[in-house]
Amino acid sequence: QVQLVESGGGLVQAGGSLRLSCAASRLTFSRSAMGWFRQAPGKEREAVAIINWSGSSTYYADSVKGRFTISRDNAENTVFLQMSSLKPEDTAVYYCAAGGTTYSASYYKREGAMDYWGKGTLVTVSS
Repeated sequence: QVQLVESGGGLVQAGGSLRLSCAASRLTFSRSAMGWFRQAPGKEREAVAIINWSGSSTYYADSVKGRFTISRDNAENTVFLQMSSLKPEDTAVYYCAAGGTTYSASYYKREGAMDYWGKGTLVTVSS
């Protein structure tokens, strides 16, 4: 079965940076949209950044534009989220998700559009 395994979470001070990775297995990775979602305590899960199968289309939540960058390495079946200028409000469990091929990145910002999910990695930003 498909596995998505996140890594790279941890504790960082405000203004710092972290790089999350998500390694996929048993997935046609090069034909899958990939995304990062997050869920903060007491809040609903939200899309943070999405990248389409080819890397030609990306989506970012307004709250992270200019600070986060999503990228993918199809040869390594891995998607990354580079997070910079982190804020305490970025504290959340970050989930990797995989979707389909057909649509542009923004289509996959809906949770229901994603087919597979990782278990998440915790990012804590201290003030």
